[in-house]
Amino acid sequence: MDEATTPILTVEGPRATIRLNRPRVHNRIEPADLRALMEHFAAVEADPAVRVLVLTGTGRSFSSGYHLGDLEARPDAEVTGELSFEAMLERLERLAVPVVARLNGGVYGGSTDLALCCDFRVGLASMELRMPAAALGLHYYPSGMVRYASRLGLNAAKRLFLLAETVKAPELLAIGYLTGMAADEAALDAATDRLADRLAANAPLAVQGIKRSLNEIARGEFDVAAALERAKASQASADLREGLAAFREKRPPRFTGR
Repeated sequence: MDEATTPILTVEGPRATIRLNRPRVHNRIEPADLRALMEHFAAVEADPAVRVLVLTGTGRSFSSGYHLGDLEARPDAEVTGELSFEAMLERLERLAVPVVARLNGGVYGGSTDLALCCDFRVGLASMELRMPAAALGLHYYPSGMVRYASRLGLNAAKRLFLLAETVKAPELLAIGYLTGMAADEAALDAATDRLADRLAANAPLAVQGIKRSLNEIARGEFDVAAALERAKASQASADLREGLAAFREKRPPRFTGR
């Protein structure tokens, strides 16, 4: 698909897919894409049938990050405004359903954080990552630095930010940036399918509640009272009764999200 468009949302059964679609510029994220992504995230959450989201790109790269020309043209633009790049990423990280990043190629700039906002990242063995902020003279926005340090550890975050080095897939797997690595496109699809299918098969209330609690813990914002309420709700759910019945009867559970 050569024609550039804003990101494309498709839904098949319990799986939604958002595909970045500017392959000629390595899926660079334009200002118009921010609104489209926000709308897609809202649509995914509004559909009770959707239990997992896959985020990927068209062509040889996952994404080259946010359009640097926009940063140059608007040096006084809000860093954290309602439709800023950071706001879009915060919305993605807080999405109720789990998200799998299918990294079909290189990940650069702000899109390294876009992928980090996802719950799982599976990438091609040939992919690479580079965060060039320090080499460009750009101080990164606050939530992105928190995410890097809390997800990858301080030493890995410093290396990726301060050295601005290109890092290859095997090392990304070793430092925990990648959840899995695939030899080719077919293996990447298979690995993505395995993750997405497993996530979609588990109890939605439990998956979404645990995801929210774990992300709060990682950000240092853990609301224990709210987590206890989610735990109580899961104990009273039809899904728990179904899960226990399926365990006793040695059959796959049929969760309804209630």
